[in-house]
Amino acid sequence: MGALYLTALLVSLGCMLLLDRRFRLFFWRDPVSALVVTAIGLVFFLVWDVAGIANGIFLRGDAAIATGLVFAPELPIEEPVFLLFLVVCTMVIYTGTARILGRLRERRRTKGGRS
Repeated sequence: MGALYLTALLVSLGCMLLLDRRFRLFFWRDPVSALVVTAIGLVFFLVWDVAGIANGIFLRGDAAIATGLVFAPELPIEEPVFLLFLVVCTMVIYTGTARILGRLRERRRTKGGRS
């Protein structure tokens, strides 16, 4: 049961990437830009975490569903995977929403032009 959280994160990340692939939203639309955005987002949140850990704000705690493996004191291996999932999920939702809103605007334009 020690790897349950990490497994859930990896499965969730995989599902996000499948959605991305199906609708060509982020990585499958522009892989280079997606890698840059993902790397910047991941580094930003890791720096944020390290600052929080250094100031005693973020603590690892003990959970039966976590692996117990750490990169550094108070930085479990699951944290970068979660942050990666967070960035990818956010970008898939953002690009998907932008696409939907763009299509809705286009429909309104074409309906307005026909009247």
